[in-house]
Amino acid sequence: MPHYHAPLRDMRFVLHEVFAADTLWARLPALAETVDAETADAILEEAAKVTSELLAPLNRSGDEEGARWDNGIVSTPAGFREAYATYIEGGWVGLAGNPAYGGLGMPKMLAVQFEEMLYSANASFTLYSALTSGCCLALDAHASEELKQRYLPRLYSGEWAGTMCLTEAQAGSDLGLLRTRAEPQADGSYAISGSKIFITGGEQDLTANIVHLVLARLPDAPAGSKGISLFLVPKFLVEADGALGARNALSCGSLEHKMGIKASATCVMNFDGASGYLVGEPHKGLAAMFTMMNYERLSIGIQGIGCAEASYQNAAAYARDRLQGRAPAGAQAPQKSADPLLVHPDVRRMLLTMRALTEGGRAFSTYVAQQLDLAKHAEDAGERRHAEALVALLTPIAKAFFTDTGLESCIHGQQVFGGHGYIREWGQEQLVRDVRIAQIYEGTNGIQALDLLGRKVAANGGAALRLFAEEMRAFVDEPASRPFARELLAALERLESVSAWLLDQTGKDPALVGAVAVDYLNLFGYVAYAYMWVRMAAAAQASRTSDETFYGAKLATAGFYFAKLLPRIHSLEAVIRAGSTPIQNLADDQF
Repeated sequence: MPHYHAPLRDMRFVLHEVFAADTLWARLPALAETVDAETADAILEEAAKVTSELLAPLNRSGDEEGARWDNGIVSTPAGFREAYATYIEGGWVGLAGNPAYGGLGMPKMLAVQFEEMLYSANASFTLYSALTSGCCLALDAHASEELKQRYLPRLYSGEWAGTMCLTEAQAGSDLGLLRTRAEPQADGSYAISGSKIFITGGEQDLTANIVHLVLARLPDAPAGSKGISLFLVPKFLVEADGALGARNALSCGSLEHKMGIKASATCVMNFDGASGYLVGEPHKGLAAMFTMMNYERLSIGIQGIGCAEASYQNAAAYARDRLQGRAPAGAQAPQKSADPLLVHPDVRRMLLTMRALTEGGRAFSTYVAQQLDLAKHAEDAGERRHAEALVALLTPIAKAFFTDTGLESCIHGQQVFGGHGYIREWGQEQLVRDVRIAQIYEGTNGIQALDLLGRKVAANGGAALRLFAEEMRAFVDEPASRPFARELLAALERLESVSAWLLDQTGKDPALVGAVAVDYLNLFGYVAYAYMWVRMAAAAQASRTSDETFYGAKLATAGFYFAKLLPRIHSLEAVIRAGSTPIQNLADDQF
């Protein structure tokens, strides 16, 4: 049976030693009196107990039972309701929420560590609260004060849940095609009519109410994405005093039968003149919804890291215990019938790949969270703008690269188990199935790549990229004092060279961005991880004498990353410079 233990030592290393989070929090007034290193460590300790003892034991049984639909009623697997009740008693849903409405106000840097634990322990369970957190963020940023007061406290407490209703049968990535209608009513509300698909937690038995954020068109809406508005549509109407009223005119038509995350209810939702309330301004709903989507994109990226961590833990334990064959240089355990799998170089290659990518992802998710904290809480407007630019640049990388490498790591973990990795009881095949969706939902990874290259790099002439590059160079201004600094600088120069070539070529070849965007995002991702590994290696080098086992392992893993994984950028560069012609040469009727 698989077991999960939160990697608290690694998380504290990233928070306190690599990014000096408590020093940052101390200079941000909104956080200075809310959190310090001791508080953060205590929260992580409790989070580790919740995820390893409460949620992880439900992961396999939840997958086998799945969410169930019966005449519009959805039931979650056995144990989920009780676990959810315990979960919300701890205030976990509102961990990073606005304290003005009942949230705990913790920094995003801490919240991402908790999210990783959640996804490692039980991805399906996690999605119910992750959507609620994103819903709260959108309401806090765009809703009227009346809606905030009425809905946010119950959402932050976890008594109510939130969803995001975008996709329709004919409108997936192209939301300009959506048809759901919103008709103004005499009382100031709107009658929402239409059907939405792929709605995570659209119906469930965990909470007393469900708050749907629905994209729809007003009667006077212009065509396309500029004619979309955002509405809050509750499952049960809410009275002025906060009490639940009548059931709204909406229902769950069915559940999707999925490859993975089977305990997460993925619903078809039908709105039949349901009462809804405008969030933000008319026809500007897509921008408001993207507040939630950008949060979810980072969260879903962390799903990739979390599943990869769980896969690594189990594969490493198996490789230490499983006896198969002998080491290349001769028996390492001659008293036994065979040596552990761990002696075989190819097994070590897979485990080190998983470890280097997962730890690099953990550092990068914390770095992006640091920028989110600065963008929200920094007193200096220039510092806020700088952080906002980095968040915009790096969010598509976080979503796509975390999940691409997350799947790679889960497959490596399955491979380490050999035939047992294909068998349900070991948990590896579930991780492969569960993590696969993360490359698809909240904007496919191809869409993320187009966003990165087309909107975040080409559209502004590489301005945000230059900000990130300047920071890397400033960190290694004395390369001799930073382990692996020269390798990072060489990789950064390659990224800048490729970026300059693309900026020069995009005007000449309209198909170029679409043809090479995924390769460009991956190249960027490996360079970003190289920066994270230089920062981790510098912290490890500074403290190595105090704990050779821990810090020595960090430096060894960094060495593996720079020798065995970062060189992937060379082939990516070659693919990018090959341009769009090889893709365009085959005529449509030849496919």
